[in-house]
Amino acid sequence: MVYVLLAEGFELVEAMAPVDILRRAKVEVRTVGVTGKTVKASNGVPVTADIEIAGAVTEGLDCIVLPGGLPGTVNLEKSGEVRGLIDFCQREGKLIGAICAAPSILAHKGLLKGREATAFPSFQKDVEEGGGRLSEEFVCRDGQFITARGMGVSTSFGLELAAALTSPETAAGIKTGIQFA
Repeated sequence: MVYVLLAEGFELVEAMAPVDILRRAKVEVRTVGVTGKTVKASNGVPVTADIEIAGAVTEGLDCIVLPGGLPGTVNLEKSGEVRGLIDFCQREGKLIGAICAAPSILAHKGLLKGREATAFPSFQKDVEEGGGRLSEEFVCRDGQFITARGMGVSTSFGLELAAALTSPETAAGIKTGIQFA
């Protein structure tokens, strides 16, 4: 199961593109409202989450996805429940995806130390200050961490998550099916 964590001010496309692609890959995905059941994206679009953070469990959890956006990233980072899910995934070797500003959360926790990662350009300093090696790639995987630069690569980010959670062949089939260049 994958949790896509939604906090007030999240970047809509960075959350929903991976949700769509993972569901096409037949991965069980739940959107999790960190700041309530209905969460407004950074562009003001309200999204009703599948569950609220209080109902999140770690049993059967394979991956969490942290969308960027502001103030969404700040709201994710200040949530004790979100920090707990990150700690669980890191400790158990589960996949953690973070895009745009959200890799800064992982960097602040020291989880990217010695790892290759990327983030939105204005947050790349956080990756480096956290001991990460900045990748030139738009989507980067190093072990259990998949990071991406921003909204424009949300589909590529989703495809990388799908490849990691299912198979590269499944992700390639989805890529062809959605006519992604």
